[in-house]
Amino acid sequence: MDESFANLQTSHLLGSVPAVISDDKRSTNVPIASVNEAGPSANMQIFPPNLGNNTKGYQTLESPTVQGPEQQPSNNWKGFFNVYSYTQYFDVDTDVVLNRLMSSLYPTSGDFFNKIDANPDLYGLVWICTTLVFVLASLGNCATYLVKKRTDSNAPWIFDVNYMNLAASIIYGYAIIVPLGFYFSLRYMGSKADLLRFWCLWGYSLFIFVPTSLPLLIPVEFLRWVIILLAGSASSCFVALNLRSYLETNNDITVVMAAAFGLQMVLSIFIKVWFFP
Repeated sequence: MDESFANLQTSHLLGSVPAVISDDKRSTNVPIASVNEAGPSANMQIFPPNLGNNTKGYQTLESPTVQGPEQQPSNNWKGFFNVYSYTQYFDVDTDVVLNRLMSSLYPTSGDFFNKIDANPDLYGLVWICTTLVFVLASLGNCATYLVKKRTDSNAPWIFDVNYMNLAASIIYGYAIIVPLGFYFSLRYMGSKADLLRFWCLWGYSLFIFVPTSLPLLIPVEFLRWVIILLAGSASSCFVALNLRSYLETNNDITVVMAAAFGLQMVLSIFIKVWFFP
């Protein structure tokens, strides 16, 4: 070797070159225990990283979970207290509701259950009962005002708020309790009965009293009785004839039809006596 290279200054090169460790030595420095412990608990990762929803890191392989309102309610008693269990009974179009309202005005057809067989709804029950409550409360006060002013024009008149409470109690109670009573009675007698379809039937049967309440404002007692009896007969026939077409033909069907007809007539007379005296 040339002695000129051996006399070069090397003190300024100390520490400038990092130490080189071979791959074999580097692999032997990892503890075996740490490798064994990481094996069973390690999570598999998906490449590339999950960058959605402003999250960082890699996406872990896990079973997908269903969250939010799209999750279907469980088929047990808890489903009765879940709001999403009843959304399907309010999923009806305006055309469907109008068609069923028009069917309730033709009581002799007897094909109402065929129209609601695919999709019975509770929207008509809630909407008709609520509308009828407000109509009876408002027009009932107007009727008392007209009668009082006709007899004595100077007599004072006060709006009766109790008409609203009475109308809500009677209409909602009738539309819910009466179909429920027929359902359990028919089940006890061995006939087929569907509570949802009964609620739908009785709910739409009350629609005829909504337009009928307007001519009841005429302050002529005889004309009022004629109007309410015609409306009550039409509503009673609508319920009775549709029940006959729905249930099996047996000896008990006559009693059921008579009971349904009589209850509808009692409701119509009650509307006349209490709200349009």
